Amino acid sequence: MKLGIVGLPNVGKSTLFNAITNAGAESANYPFCTIDPNVGMVAVPDYRLDKLSEMYHPKKTTPAVIEFVDIAGLVKGASKGEGLGNKFLGNIRMTDAIVHVVRCFDDDNVIHVEGSTDPVRDMDTIDLELVMADLEMVERRIDKAKKMAKGDKKFLQEAADFEGLRDWLNDGKSARSYEAVDIAAEYPDCELLSLKPVIYAANLDEEGFSDPHSVPYYQQVEERAAAQGAQVIPVCAKLEAEIAQLDGEEKKMFLDDLGVAESGLDRLVKASYTLLGLISYLTSGEDECRAWTIAKGTKAPQAAGKIHSDFERGFIRAEVVSYEDLMACGTMAAAREKGLIRSEGKEYVVQDGDIILFRFNV
Repeated sequence: MKLGIVGLPNVGKSTLFNAITNAGAESANYPFCTIDPNVGMVAVPDYRLDKLSEMYHPKKTTPAVIEFVDIAGLVKGASKGEGLGNKFLGNIRMTDAIVHVVRCFDDDNVIHVEGSTDPVRDMDTIDLELVMADLEMVERRIDKAKKMAKGDKKFLQEAADFEGLRDWLNDGKSARSYEAVDIAAEYPDCELLSLKPVIYAANLDEEGFSDPHSVPYYQQVEERAAAQGAQVIPVCAKLEAEIAQLDGEEKKMFLDDLGVAESGLDRLVKASYTLLGLISYLTSGEDECRAWTIAKGTKAPQAAGKIHSDFERGFIRAEVVSYEDLMACGTMAAAREKGLIRSEGKEYVVQDGDIILFRFNV
């Protein structure tokens, strides 16, 4: 899973990226300090994997990972090449989803590219740039389809579909909200920026993070996101930087002092999985305990293929126990005695938290 972190300059993108990846992207109080997209791999927090490791004491524990890409600040006119726009719009195209960081605090010491804090204006600026970039691509798609239709009439439908989308985008609305045609399903090769699912990360100051719903700026982001059917995650990039330096127990105490249950990163990871329809299954043993990310609805052979193509090719069966059943029993042997370890075949749909041993033969 690859998430692109976007936003206007100086809204806290690179500070957040540094905090959640510890990758050291340059963070400075001026636009375009991020010239090349910075990439960092983040371990997905999973209490189930932690418990399995305590049980097995494996030689290694391997969590699932998310790839975060810190993309330089976009500005008004980016779709026309303003700032460093075209290059970074191309970088967004390579991601699975967008994390749109929106500034929700006032600070005279941190320059805002527009001169003032206004979350809705900032959201609209980025959204419109993505729509404008998509319009250019859609126009090219229409021209190509019409040329192809001279030799094959089936392309007339494609031209018509994209003409409808073009009119929709011309009204400043995103491809995500276009319902006349399921563009993603009908034309999977069409990588539209405004079609990508989005999570809004509302970047608050420390006081606002402890009670985001009391912050008018955050309320504005929530209202705009709700109209789009999008999620909002409250974060405080400065606090995330401090949390990133703490171990498990210190982190818990720090969050308790703040009066919050989870860090912004933990919330962001959960929201990302939900947004992209992802779940994790687990494998366990003395050599390794590991979490594997799959799409919801994946059947057992394809889930096995995540480990190795031979597992899918020679799939015989999957021995499955749910995490909850294993914890209730205490050991695999006890779970087996109670008949809680099931033998599942090729049609079994893997569930979140399944602990699986695959049997295969090649």
